[in-house]
Amino acid sequence: MNESTIKIRLMKADDFDAVVGIDEKILKASRPEYYEMKFEKLFKSKDYLPASLVAEEADGTVVGFVMGEIYMGEYGIFQEEATLDTIGVDPYYQHKGIGEKLINEFMDHLRKVGVQKINTLVYWNDSKLIHFFSANQFSPSKTINLERSL
Repeated sequence: MNESTIKIRLMKADDFDAVVGIDEKILKASRPEYYEMKFEKLFKSKDYLPASLVAEEADGTVVGFVMGEIYMGEYGIFQEEATLDTIGVDPYYQHKGIGEKLINEFMDHLRKVGVQKINTLVYWNDSKLIHFFSANQFSPSKTINLERSL
């Protein structure tokens, strides 16, 4: 694999199986229901603009993805923020710059449609993911996520 052969494009509905497969390789568990919900929102809702991308080899093999949302806001009023909620790179292709390429294309895409801030959540103990986002210019926000167990 040569990084220059990797192409980033908008995600399509028929990328579902590839995305679920990559996620399963990473997590060692299958979550098709999670992605059914995400793809439903992504491709059928009129309240969200396309913001999810895939990385693919020259032969069309999907090797990574990034998913996020640009919420249109109440009454169709555009908000200047978006979320990045899921990112995955096939373990065979990790540590080859694909995640960084996905993030950069994701940011460029969002910037072009007027987004000024991207939010994401990371588990406090996931040092690898925190390092990845830090290396890609994410920093702690000014708000704190609070929770209460029931």
